[in-house]
Amino acid sequence: MRVTADRNVCIGAGLCALTAPGVFDQDDDNGLVKVLDADPDAASAAAVREAADICPSGAVAFTE
Repeated sequence: MRVTADRNVCIGAGLCALTAPGVFDQDDDNGLVKVLDADPDAASAAAVREAADICPSGAVAFTE
């Protein structure tokens, strides 16, 4: 799995960081998404999928 996040689309809702905290965080300065682990292990896959599904701006994406 490969994870990406578009900071130009992100609105800083933080749902990704709450759903998959080992993969996503928020920037301290502006609250925008930060990808902590662009290549997470299989144990994180379900949380990453959920984070992408619930992202209100569609900033979070992944490929398998």
